[in-house]
Amino acid sequence: MSISEKHFCVILAGGKGRRLWPCSREEKPKQFIDFFGTGRTLLQQAYDRMVRIIPKKNIYISTQIEYAHWVEEQLPELPVDNILAEPVARNTAPSVAWAAYRISHVCADAQIIIIPSDQAVFGDDAFERNVVDCLDFVDQHNCLIAMGVKPTRPEPGYGYIQMGDSAGPDGLFKVQSFTEKPERDFARMFVESGEFLWNTGIFLSNVRHLVASLRRILPVVFRMIDKEGQMVSIEEERDFVRENFSKFPNLSMDNGVLEQSQEVYVMKCSFGWADLGTWHSIYEGQRKSEGDNVVVASEVLLEDCRDNIIKMPKGHLAVINGLEGYIVAEAGDVLLICKKGDSSALIRKYVNEVRLKYGEEFI
Repeated sequence: MSISEKHFCVILAGGKGRRLWPCSREEKPKQFIDFFGTGRTLLQQAYDRMVRIIPKKNIYISTQIEYAHWVEEQLPELPVDNILAEPVARNTAPSVAWAAYRISHVCADAQIIIIPSDQAVFGDDAFERNVVDCLDFVDQHNCLIAMGVKPTRPEPGYGYIQMGDSAGPDGLFKVQSFTEKPERDFARMFVESGEFLWNTGIFLSNVRHLVASLRRILPVVFRMIDKEGQMVSIEEERDFVRENFSKFPNLSMDNGVLEQSQEVYVMKCSFGWADLGTWHSIYEGQRKSEGDNVVVASEVLLEDCRDNIIKMPKGHLAVINGLEGYIVAEAGDVLLICKKGDSSALIRKYVNEVRLKYGEEFI
């Protein structure tokens, strides 16, 4: 498989990862930890996946300024100028706008893939084929392509994309609708209909169309950039971002750009995929052991336990009896034991309460 100099990748790695607290902490969020004990962090795994398809010099990492040192440490082979370190968090649309602006000045006819850093992908060969097919398509067509996978269960924590008319190439369809995190009954209807795919959060476009789409959705961003004229150095570009990024709207690519654009397609992909955003999604996406428990890179002794997810630090042993439907997660100075159901809301509540009662050191 040949690697094209016109292919670029942006890895989104700026999230706080609070929904995986206490393993994901403010100082070192989930994308910078070896969550599954593989020897590579989630960011490194995302990079490894993309460097097989994209030239190393064409891979950019979008992150927060306080996490730039983690990127430099974990990806020392990456050019330091390819780290786009934002001074404040403004969701994914402004992040992509900065990356697209930079890439448009590096290669005016680039094709770009945007990927989150916190995902599991199964089947590297299938992933590469799907990505290259999409990159080839956006090279010839002014459009956005979202990558979708066939759902395996009615998961209310995921986004769904409804397939419309076939767009010609195998597996490519016009997007009929987007639905973000539906109720479980609606998710079940979506799965049973066969018309919906899970939204992986991976999307592609050529840089001209991506910039035009972002300019339409985020006019304030590009008015400010255009007013500055051509930025002749990366340092001037960084100065502009430092001074102006806080003024940009808090807008996601999914809700702010994809759903408001006209030429949007979805590729029905053949690789396996799981979101790693919440304890529940990790539980659902991982292979179960006896009793339908999920043990994540941990030493445990379980008796009469069912439907739990357990994550312990290296060198720690958990002995658990009679537990059903819980998260047991220990990291550093915090042990979390809570019901697995709607864990995102519970953990958000606990993080806020811990911050108020005990301060930032446990967050």
